[in-house]
Amino acid sequence: MKGLVRERSPGKWAVIIDLPREGGKRRRKWISFHGTKRQAQLELHRLIAKRETLPLAGNRVTLGQYLDKWVEEQRIGARALQRYKQIVRRNIIPALGHIALSKLTADQINAHYKKALANGGRLDGRKGGLSPSTVHYQHFILKKALKDAVRRTLLFRNPMDAVDSPHVEKPVMRTLDLDQAAQLIQDARRSSLFIPIFLALTCGLRRGEICALRWGNVDLDKATLTVAESMEQSLDAGVRLKRPKSGRGRVIDLSEMVVTELRKHKAAQESKLGKPVTPDSFVYTMWNGEFVKPDSFSTMWGQWSAGRKPRVRFHDLRHAHATHMLASGVNPKVAQERLGHSSVAFTMDIYSHVLPGMQADAAKKVGDALTAAIAKAK
Repeated sequence: MKGLVRERSPGKWAVIIDLPREGGKRRRKWISFHGTKRQAQLELHRLIAKRETLPLAGNRVTLGQYLDKWVEEQRIGARALQRYKQIVRRNIIPALGHIALSKLTADQINAHYKKALANGGRLDGRKGGLSPSTVHYQHFILKKALKDAVRRTLLFRNPMDAVDSPHVEKPVMRTLDLDQAAQLIQDARRSSLFIPIFLALTCGLRRGEICALRWGNVDLDKATLTVAESMEQSLDAGVRLKRPKSGRGRVIDLSEMVVTELRKHKAAQESKLGKPVTPDSFVYTMWNGEFVKPDSFSTMWGQWSAGRKPRVRFHDLRHAHATHMLASGVNPKVAQERLGHSSVAFTMDIYSHVLPGMQADAAKKVGDALTAAIAKAK
């Protein structure tokens, strides 16, 4: 805690103490004092020491009690909230929840991280440590929760300021080359998963975006597809529709091949249902026309792809589309908009493994153009 003294008039001082920020705004307490500047400074130090030893509300609650209430107050997506609760109640509270909130120290948190990485603190008693990414997620949640505790004046300082997050190595990007993608499409043609596999590989759609896609968002005459919604499933909230991950919709241009396949799929869907589809009808459905839940789709993909080589997640098909675009010389800005990323920098950071080939091609094109220009100048 910091503060200062400011002279108002001879012998009269304002003793100013900085308080914990609230809503990001700076807060101060002003106290009038009569005396010399030295006496005012001593009064400032006395008041700061007194405030830092005053019993806070945090002294009366444990970290576990605070986190239980805090996690229920978070205004985030249902899927993310489900993950928050799992981390808080399965990993953090069993290890640190008994400690008084105001007594929690950086050393205790660091010791928990070390133990979690070594033997996991698993509730099921199995051996083995938690992954660095899981412990890193604990770090993220603890830092956010304790920052809120400081803002609410439950704590004077955030012990997380002295805690380093475990190092997490960037995962190796798994994807498919063009030949592997083509083979996957051919293998999936007689499967109920053909359309989602096809849309992921040719349009870069996410699982939730495919499950939420309606025929009203597909214009086959203009060869465009609008990603307006995404489907999310969680234990608490069930299935719900929400805005896409980036928070805004996007329009994707379709190739002639994609338009042809979607026309075939639409006709087959109408024939199976015995009636025309409507703008509100889902593009990818169960046999009876009902939408497919995201978790159910993941189960079907896991069963269908089991034993295939190379083994990839469904989301890796989206990565394949991105790498195919960039390797083919598509402008990164176009790739970013097509994928629905927030920025070009984010796109290029994810797909940096494609950069060496792109740079070599760019260097050759610039070199050839400059060589021709020099020859013309001579």
